[in-house]
Amino acid sequence: VQLQASGGGLVQPGDSLRLSCTTSGFALGFAAVGWFRQAPGKEREGVSCIGSNGKSTYADSVKGRFTISRDIAKDTVYLEMNNLRPEDTAVYHCATEFKSHVSNCPAITLLAGMDYRGKGTQVTVSS
Repeated sequence: VQLQASGGGLVQPGDSLRLSCTTSGFALGFAAVGWFRQAPGKEREGVSCIGSNGKSTYADSVKGRFTISRDIAKDTVYLEMNNLRPEDTAVYHCATEFKSHVSNCPAITLLAGMDYRGKGTQVTVSS
């Protein structure tokens, strides 16, 4: 099982970024995939998750600004981030867990503890 996040960068407040999580070694359609982030000196924070049924969940801090989606044919999960704020600055990681053919997302606070986690991508929001 492998996951690789990409698409981070340095942007200004109010800008947008789309992160990608490229996966391999498991069937994306049967898995829950989540994003979590970690800022310097802070604990890991769950951001968003999409379950095997396509249902998505979000942290309150990103609701209405971030959108998670997936392309099963490309084995990729996306995190579209709009109206970025300085407090969104962090390393963003994707993670997954799966059980048989149905995998629901864990609670947002537990995303960083999903079974498999990949290396992250840095997002910096600064003027």
